[in-house]
Amino acid sequence: MKNKYFALFCLIGLVVIGCKNDDDLLVNPNIPVPDAAANVGVQDFMYRAMNTWYFWKADVPNLADDRFTSSEEYTAFLETEEDPSDFFDELLFNEDRFSRSSDDYKTWTNSLSGISKSNGLEFGLVRLNQSDTIFGIVRYIIPNSDASTKAIKRGDVFMGVNGTTLTDENYLNLLFGDADSYTLNMATIENNELMANDIEVSLTKNEGLAEDPIFLDKIFEINGKKIGYLVYNSFTDEYDEELNEVFGRFVSGQVEELVLDLRYNSGGDVNTARILSSMIHGLHTDKVFLTQRWNNQWQEFFGKDLTDYFADKTRADTPLNTLNLNKVYVIATYGSASASELLINSLTPHMEVIHVGEKTRGKNEFSLTFVDDVESPTYPYLFSRSREDKINPNNKWALQPLCGRNENADGFSDYTSGLLPDIELQEDLSNYGVLGDQNEPLLARAIQDITGATGKRSFEVQMPANIFSDSKMYSPLGDRMFITHLSE
Repeated sequence: MKNKYFALFCLIGLVVIGCKNDDDLLVNPNIPVPDAAANVGVQDFMYRAMNTWYFWKADVPNLADDRFTSSEEYTAFLETEEDPSDFFDELLFNEDRFSRSSDDYKTWTNSLSGISKSNGLEFGLVRLNQSDTIFGIVRYIIPNSDASTKAIKRGDVFMGVNGTTLTDENYLNLLFGDADSYTLNMATIENNELMANDIEVSLTKNEGLAEDPIFLDKIFEINGKKIGYLVYNSFTDEYDEELNEVFGRFVSGQVEELVLDLRYNSGGDVNTARILSSMIHGLHTDKVFLTQRWNNQWQEFFGKDLTDYFADKTRADTPLNTLNLNKVYVIATYGSASASELLINSLTPHMEVIHVGEKTRGKNEFSLTFVDDVESPTYPYLFSRSREDKINPNNKWALQPLCGRNENADGFSDYTSGLLPDIELQEDLSNYGVLGDQNEPLLARAIQDITGATGKRSFEVQMPANIFSDSKMYSPLGDRMFITHLSE
């Protein structure tokens, strides 16, 4: 499978698997046709796609190939849940934390490409003193968004929305509900205490906001060392060429050390993770980057040709700029998931990876996007923008189920509980810092380790940012590692 690659979209681009023309054999011919009078078209699509692709198919009795013997029995099962999203959830294995469905495939697939309806505010959520009261901490503002025009910035905190205090019971509706506009009730941190104030910030979500995942890049020269720093917030393949340009600047700037900041990167395209890893470590197309593990039927179908290697060019055939490093510092936190964890895990057998921050999320599976296009000439139900006119016009649902796991060159993939840091340091709500400022605590701690400085600076955290959720969790890209393309 060398020189072919999957694009996994977590929020990641995976390696491509060689295609066969007999994949229709993997669509179970024994599933009955439902009663034509029943309104179960969406559920029927969901069942057939999950029966074909789901990673844990063997662990879900209802997905067994011989589960139904008659149309009446199958139709009755499809009718058990009127809401398709509830029906989809009933098909999931109890250990599955990340499979999702959407009633609008266009909105879903645009979001996976970094285009969404958003006000541009990215934030974490914290429980106040372990109570059911919640407050938000602004992590960063997406450029060219509504939030970028308002008096709100990284480190600002808010306690309410539209005059209502945020709690466990209402925060989902107030922050992530259907309303396009809301007003945040702000607060301040004084002496490590949260104090409400009279400041209000009104925000409006706009369609088509495109987020450039390359938030910032810099080169620091400290104690004679040239240190590259990159804040990268999602693995989005549309920006691979721009990412390559960043590393071109690092190479021409003679960068010797790299700090890759993935603290807010919840995933994306697997092939982009492979490309970025190659820019860091080198163009070693003979070195294993990952090996895929699918459900039993796909594992047998694909055979042993499931290994992906480091890259030497982008998908557009642009030669990669690489630093050829043997060590990299990665800032990662609970906000780092999926493709971010894949990068750390896949680089570890080949180079020293110094993880600065917190334990990561623990998302080690990849997914695919499926729509009601069973006649796809490549793989059944697999979404392709070139075939949008072939999708069943009466069914706009999309599925994003987990379809497999990625192992590194050592065969390791068991990080469901998260990857542990080598240098543990939480973000401090009372000293949040500015991204890109070398005094920002997590970056400063990485620089201290790089330079060997032993100054008097204390990294004691006064007010730990114990984030339990964040804004990215409620977007399609949140916690995703997915394949966007299979070879044809």
